[in-house]
Amino acid sequence: MKHEKHFFSLSFAAILITIALSTGQARTPQSGAINQFNPLYNSSAAALTAGVLSRKALNPVTEGKASFYANQFHGRKTASGETFNMANLTAAHPSLPFGTFVRVTNLRNGKDVIVRINDRGPFVKGRIIDLSKSAAKEIGLINSGTARVKLETLSASQLASIAG
Repeated sequence: MKHEKHFFSLSFAAILITIALSTGQARTPQSGAINQFNPLYNSSAAALTAGVLSRKALNPVTEGKASFYANQFHGRKTASGETFNMANLTAAHPSLPFGTFVRVTNLRNGKDVIVRINDRGPFVKGRIIDLSKSAAKEIGLINSGTARVKLETLSASQLASIAG
C-alpha cells in the first residue's frame, strides 16, 4: 500500500513537470507583432501556434540541394498538424523545430524566400529541404525541380527587422 502512494505522487509530479515544460515552450517571442501580423503566415491560427526557435544550438547557415512538393500533397496534414497548402511559403525540413523561419537562397540565381518550417522531409537522399510550390516559384526552382541552396535560420529579432 505505501508503494502505491509513492507511485501516485511520482506520477503526479511527472504530470506537473510535463505541463510546466510544455507551457514554457509555448511562449511566443517578445514582439507579439511578429506572430500576429506576419504576412508569411497563412492564418491567425498558424500564427498563434508558432513557437520560438529551439533553445538548442542550430547551425545558422547550411548549403545543399532543395526540391519542392505540391499537387499530390495539397490539402493533406503536415507533420506539424497543419493542412498543407502549396500556395503558402512553407517548407519541410528533417530536424528544424516547427515554426522556425528560414531564408532559402537559390545559389544559381541569387533569389531568396523566407519560409516557415511546418513539415518533415525531404525523404530523398541528398536533399536538405522541400519547399512549397509557392516558395519554389519565388526562387526559380519550378522548371529545374531541384537547385543548390543556402539555408539561414532566422531569429525573432531578424524577423522583426524584415517585417519592418
